[in-house]
Amino acid sequence: MASPTELTQLRRIQAGDEQALIDLHAQYARLVYSVAYRVLGDPMAAEEVTQDTFMRLWRRADTFDANKGSFVTWLLTIARRLAIDAFRKQQRTPLLVEADPDGWDTLVGTDDNQDLRRTLAAAVRDLPDEQRQAIELAYFYGLTHSQIAEFLGEPLGTIKTRIRLGMQKLRAAWLAEPAMHPNSDDST
Repeated sequence: MASPTELTQLRRIQAGDEQALIDLHAQYARLVYSVAYRVLGDPMAAEEVTQDTFMRLWRRADTFDANKGSFVTWLLTIARRLAIDAFRKQQRTPLLVEADPDGWDTLVGTDDNQDLRRTLAAAVRDLPDEQRQAIELAYFYGLTHSQIAEFLGEPLGTIKTRIRLGMQKLRAAWLAEPAMHPNSDDST
């Protein structure tokens, strides 16, 4: 739910009161920026998304529905969606491979497993979009299953199923590649 102050400020924004937008910006800009920065990892891009979020608030304040959730959740959902859109426009390679390549070495235990990283990255890219998106939002953006469901507008059970099926496919890709098992005994 929105606080009475937030609802008043939203009504003032709908009426064209710029000071109300300035007040909400002062209150929430750092939080919006942190969400955008977490997705993008780029201060300039996060600042741009922050400004775009408040511009969207200015233009679409009337779309907030207090019956569907809190004002902060609504605002951060706008920020998250805009940040993900900005991330996609940058046409970066999948976050799974490029965001922390050293993290893969920690997972597999050695530095000699570039093939592993490539195989797993390919397996993630090969997932159906719905499964890949749910897994990325959960494991790389740190969202809970409930947050993913709210963000994507899907039932919670659907999100859990997508993540479970995607992880099963990744596991199958892992098990199908014998060179991916650094501790396996090839002599049997």
